[in-house]
Amino acid sequence: MNNLKKILDNFCVISEESQNLIFSLAKNIELRKGDSISKAGEISKSIYILEEGIARSFYVDEKGKEYIRNLFVPIRAIGPLGALILRKKSKFSYDCLSHCKLQVINYDDFIELTKHNLEIGKLYSKILEKVFLELEAKVYDLSVLNATERYLKVKAQIPNIENLIPQYHIASYLNITPVQLSRIRKSLYSKK
Repeated sequence: MNNLKKILDNFCVISEESQNLIFSLAKNIELRKGDSISKAGEISKSIYILEEGIARSFYVDEKGKEYIRNLFVPIRAIGPLGALILRKKSKFSYDCLSHCKLQVINYDDFIELTKHNLEIGKLYSKILEKVFLELEAKVYDLSVLNATERYLKVKAQIPNIENLIPQYHIASYLNITPVQLSRIRKSLYSKK
């Protein structure tokens, strides 16, 4: 629960009593590399807190090509939030790119807490704000930054990313081809 507390503290300060209400909903799980957290086309019931490992969210088009929407490293909340809010099937899948330890919280149970506890309601508001700002930043990055700048930004956020996941996943996240990523890396590292 220590990592869950860190996440809660990142959003806003809530009382120990409110924290304990949230902790009572959380269950520990471990998943292996390649295991699914949540699949596209399913109606998810849970949100997840990634404590260890690296995970991704991705979309698969009608031709079977995967597009990585986001990469997640600890300590981070993940899951199909839009689908949970709308109570619809998710358009995105979430899976583990390495062995992962997660906390699982039933979304409906959490929302029920927000209705009866002002602090938890405020926490939920802060979480939604952060999700919105992250999405806005991602759109900005894809619209304004070139591929090299996006790569350097990811390297700043996840310094050892090349040791964690395959290059084709990094390229997909950056919305470039693996060949383009190789050229970027060669250009950057040949300057040193």
